[in-house]
Amino acid sequence: MQTLKKPSPVERTRWRKRSPGRIAASVGLWVFLLLMVVATLFPVIMALLGSFMTNAELTSGSGLWPNAWQIENYVKTWKEANFSMYTWNSFFLSITSTIGTLIVASMAAYAVDRREFPGKRLFLLLHSFMMFISLGIIVLRPQFDIMVQLGLHKSLWGVIILMVAGHGFIFFILLGFVKGIHRELDEAAMIDGAGFSYIYARIILPLLGPALGVSALFAFRGAWNEYILPLVFTMSQPKLMPLTVGLANLRYGYGGAVQSHLMLTGAVLSMLPLLLMYVVANKSFMQMSAGALKG
Repeated sequence: MQTLKKPSPVERTRWRKRSPGRIAASVGLWVFLLLMVVATLFPVIMALLGSFMTNAELTSGSGLWPNAWQIENYVKTWKEANFSMYTWNSFFLSITSTIGTLIVASMAAYAVDRREFPGKRLFLLLHSFMMFISLGIIVLRPQFDIMVQLGLHKSLWGVIILMVAGHGFIFFILLGFVKGIHRELDEAAMIDGAGFSYIYARIILPLLGPALGVSALFAFRGAWNEYILPLVFTMSQPKLMPLTVGLANLRYGYGGAVQSHLMLTGAVLSMLPLLLMYVVANKSFMQMSAGALKG
């Protein structure tokens, strides 16, 4: 009598993978992911197509596809609507605040992890509280009053200082990475005569490369998309307005008419720097993911 051969573990795994339940779960997962991609990209595609339409096409709602591609929308937005000035202000504001945030947050993370000082726990507690409690518009008046006393209320430097001060999220990202750097490196450098600042600049910062790249992306994105704070400080200074404030002003342009096509064109142009930052920081994301898996 011939006995039935038991399936091997590999065959049992293949059978499980091909079972109807597994196939249905896989199909459902792919359908869900596809719907998420469509929901995410559809507004972007609508804005991109709308930037090539006339204002009449947009207001009439004739369709998603432009009847004639209006390339001159980009030329008009860049030159006549002062978009070049808004772009320069946004770059200056975002890059300067990002650099300042990385310097201040990395120094604070290194000092908190490597040194003991009075009030250390209170410092960490206040930082963690302010990450989850958003005071929003309540603190705008005292912030503006402080900048008035410093004589910075009519320049972008007041906005930059306030953005650098709100670095709690970046601080905790860098603090976690500093904790992962072995203290033996500090001790070896101290034996060779290196000081606290030398260790920070020559040892800690190079090892924080991936974390700094990701933190720079978050800081740049936050500064680039900030609206309320620059609006308050540049309300009486049109030449200092960044993209977010200037883009809102494009809605009512020539003769008070609604300029939806110019607004969509400006929105598309404002997306490009953020997309470029994501491409540049992609390597840092990969390095952080690889480090997390190894840990």
